[in-house]
Amino acid sequence: MTEFDEDVVIVGSGFGGSVAALRLAEKGYRVRVYEAGRRFEDEDFAKTSWNVRRYLWAPAVGCYGVQRIHRLPHVMILAGAGVGGGSLNYANTLYQPGSAFFQDSQWQRIADWEAELAPHYSTAKRMLGVVEHYPHTGPVERIMKGAAEDLGVGSTFRHAPVGVWFGKPGERTPDPFFGGEGPERTGCTLCGNCMVGCRIGAKNTLMKNYLALAERRGVVIEPLRSVTEVRELPGGGFAVTTQRSGAWIRRSSRTVRARQVVLAAGTWGTQQLLHRMKATGALPRISDAVGRLTRTNSEALDGAIAAKVPESLQLARGVAITTSFHVDERTHVENVRYGPGSNLMGALATALVPGDRGLAGRLGSLVTQVFTAPVRQFRLGNLRRWSERGIIALVMQTADNSLTLSLRRKFGRLVMTSAQGHGEPNPSHLPQAHVAAAAIAARVQQDGGEPAEARGSWPEVFGIPLTAHFLGGAVISAGPDAGVIDPYHRVWGHPGLHIVDGSAVPANPGVNPSLTITALAERALSHWPRAGEPDLRPVQDPGR
Repeated sequence: MTEFDEDVVIVGSGFGGSVAALRLAEKGYRVRVYEAGRRFEDEDFAKTSWNVRRYLWAPAVGCYGVQRIHRLPHVMILAGAGVGGGSLNYANTLYQPGSAFFQDSQWQRIADWEAELAPHYSTAKRMLGVVEHYPHTGPVERIMKGAAEDLGVGSTFRHAPVGVWFGKPGERTPDPFFGGEGPERTGCTLCGNCMVGCRIGAKNTLMKNYLALAERRGVVIEPLRSVTEVRELPGGGFAVTTQRSGAWIRRSSRTVRARQVVLAAGTWGTQQLLHRMKATGALPRISDAVGRLTRTNSEALDGAIAAKVPESLQLARGVAITTSFHVDERTHVENVRYGPGSNLMGALATALVPGDRGLAGRLGSLVTQVFTAPVRQFRLGNLRRWSERGIIALVMQTADNSLTLSLRRKFGRLVMTSAQGHGEPNPSHLPQAHVAAAAIAARVQQDGGEPAEARGSWPEVFGIPLTAHFLGGAVISAGPDAGVIDPYHRVWGHPGLHIVDGSAVPANPGVNPSLTITALAERALSHWPRAGEPDLRPVQDPGR
């Protein structure tokens, strides 16, 4: 086989796929990107989260928004959709993890990863336009600082590094990042709707940097195309089959041949493909380790809310995440906000219940709280102005816990399921999150003069944590018995297939992972040869 439609096909356009698109185009490859989601211009995003068709992703019922929600037995997952992947609805928060992440036993002996990745973190920060410290202080930032001090960890409080063009609020300006080669930008207005989709044009999504530059270099991006199969070809290379996203009929199935393929469909999408292609024999040599070391960033989403707050307490004003502190050495807490009117996700919130009880105990606690103070619980749970009355607490840990994902048959279809994996059990709740939420609630009440309360989520009531940072399952390893990809992100047994998204991340970073995914992708692509030149990477040992 010597004829290929493309040199490289990239599946997905998030943080890993966008890096691959630009860097491979710069090295002279013909590149095509398939993205399951739609393409958005700034004005295409939903005005608030109540515009369900533009906010939620459920293409089978006509919803082509940016917010995916997936469910497994042990976790509920929030992810992104669209050209630009998770950058469209993430909180533009770009932390670099601490040393514990780089020293995880899964990959510690392969390289000095902290030193190896340092220059690539620098490149990622430059490309994503990182402002190291959020430059504004308002009521939420003061509340978070006060909560940290009340917990005795005030020294750990800091303003978050964010990927936003602040400029002059609402003012359009020529590209300030890439010498005029990138798109025009508009200064941030602090509207708070970063996670619904930035209609202002201030958020440094991947369409404002990597993907914009990649398209200028000839990369073709096809939106609303879901990859259904990646099959190795007898003479080398791969056949990649796609269909129209969400189609019930007229699926418009197409197949192209590519010399190499990069999987960057996010942890959910990439794992789905790997599991199915291994099961069907399309990619028969995928490691049996696929699905192991799937991580949730040991995460919880709790928070604090008041029934009413004064107009002066503008909790919804600012970018999505602005500050953080550490409850202990492995537990990181960030404030999260939605803008005024974006109250839909409040439907996931409910009273905080003791996580160390069984289901009956948690339900009993919930019922007791409701019947003891029904009016108060109704007022707290009311979605009207929900985003303006509270603060979400995003809590993450570097703890070594994991899930193992696999396929099972359900109603005649193969679907992913989960089981507890290596390390500690993946937590259904975090006691530290409850402590942090209570401290934040006390400060909201102090500043607002109205009783405030720590809040949990409905999934947590049923023992299922929420995560916005689903990672791993196709991790970097020294050999195929321990993971799915080699240190150059080539799939063991299929070296023309590469993985450069969150599924490659081998440990819980304990911070928002977007910067790390970008840095890992930058490093992986830096080792690719230029088109037509010798590949200096070590040849995979087929016996490993």
